[in-house]
Amino acid sequence: MPESNVHATAVTKRWYTCAEVASMLGFGETRVRMLVLQGHLRSLKDGRSRRILPEWVDDYIATRVRQSLDDAQ
Repeated sequence: MPESNVHATAVTKRWYTCAEVASMLGFGETRVRMLVLQGHLRSLKDGRSRRILPEWVDDYIATRVRQSLDDAQ
């Protein structure tokens, strides 16, 4: 049997749904959607769905940590 030239590649998630972000942050999906609507969490529309890039989740977390540290001072 000849050897195949097909290589297996791993697909990594490039963006998340609001539900996935809610699960990651321990929030409800409604709270994540409100954060998006209020401009606290960046997102984009993909058809009828809303998607959030991983770095935007990281940005939100970093902003919340900075705010928390500023409030503690």
